[in-house]
Amino acid sequence: MNFSNPKRLVFLLSTLISALFLFFVFIFFQGSEWWLKLISTALFFMVVYALVYSLIKKFVVDKIKGIYKNITTHKSDELFEADIQKSWEENPLDAAGEKVERWNEKQKIEIATLQKQEKFRKEFLGNVAHELKTPAFNLQGYILTLLDGGLQDETINVDYLKRAANNAERMISIIEDLDEISRLDSGEIAIHKSVFNLTELAVEVIHSAEIPAKKKAIELKVEKPREYWVSADKDKIRQVLTNLVINAVKYGIQGGWVKIQFTDMDGVLMVEVEDNGIGIDEKHLPRLFERFYRVDESRSRELGGSGLGLAIVKHIVEAHQQSIGVRSSLKSGSVFHFTLENAKK
Repeated sequence: MNFSNPKRLVFLLSTLISALFLFFVFIFFQGSEWWLKLISTALFFMVVYALVYSLIKKFVVDKIKGIYKNITTHKSDELFEADIQKSWEENPLDAAGEKVERWNEKQKIEIATLQKQEKFRKEFLGNVAHELKTPAFNLQGYILTLLDGGLQDETINVDYLKRAANNAERMISIIEDLDEISRLDSGEIAIHKSVFNLTELAVEVIHSAEIPAKKKAIELKVEKPREYWVSADKDKIRQVLTNLVINAVKYGIQGGWVKIQFTDMDGVLMVEVEDNGIGIDEKHLPRLFERFYRVDESRSRELGGSGLGLAIVKHIVEAHQQSIGVRSSLKSGSVFHFTLENAKK
C-alpha cells in the first residue's frame, strides 16, 4: 500500500475505523437486523471518509503550502491553488519533494551563474582599468614633460606630441570598442541582413590588409575564389573578416601566408581564416574570445589593439545565430572559423 497517496491512506483509515464500528455494532446490537447493521456501517464509513479526508487534506496542504510559497514561480493565486490541488490529488509528499529538489537544483545553478558573473565583472572592471591606465599615464607623462619646458625643446616637442597623440588614439580605440561591445550585449546594434557575394567581400578585406602584410612579406590570398553568396549583415561581416585577417598578419611570421577559404555545407557556409604563424597554445583556446584576454600580454600590447577584437567578432557571429571557433597549436599556425547562412544565387 502506497501511504504517500492521500486517497489510499484515507480509504485505509476509514476502512479500519468502520471495521471497528461494525465489530461493536455486532457485539452490542445483536438483536438488530443484519442489513441495518451493514447500512449503518456504510453510512458511518462515508462520514468517516469525508471527515478523515478533510482533516488530512487540511493538515498536508497547510504543511506544503508554506514550502510551495517559497519555491513556486506562480504569481497568480489561482495558478498557485491549482498547483497545490494537483499535487494533493496525485501524491503530495512526492510532488513536494520533487519540487523542492528541482528548486534546489535551480538555486544551485543560479548561485553558480551569479558567482561566475561576479567573477567576470570584477575581472572585466580590473581589465578595463588596466588597459586604460597605461595610455593614460603615458599621455599624462608626455604632457607634463612638455609643460615643464619640453615644449620649447625642438628635439623632443614634436616627438612627445606624436607619442601623446598615439596614446590618446589607443584610449579612444579602447573606449569605442567598449561602447560597441556594450551595445552588442544590450542588443542595441541591429543586424541588417542582405544577400551578398562573400568572395568579393573577402577580396576587398585582403586588399585592405596589404600594407601591414607587406612589412612582414606575408602573402594574402583567397583560396579557390568562386562566388559564395550568404545572407548576413555585410558591414558586420567585413568587420569580422578584417579583424581576423589583421590579427593573423600581426602574429604571422616573416615571409608567411594568410588565406581565407570557404566550405559549402548546404544550409551554412564555413568561412576559415588560416595562417602559418606562431600559433596558440591549446590551453589558451577556451578563453580566447573573452574580453581583454591576451595570450602574451607584453607582445599583444606592443602590437596594439584593445584586446576586445575577438570578443566583438564572437558577438557579431552569434548575433547572426551562427557559431565561431578556433583550431591552433604552438608553431603550427591558427585557423579561425565561423559559419554564415548560405544563400543560393
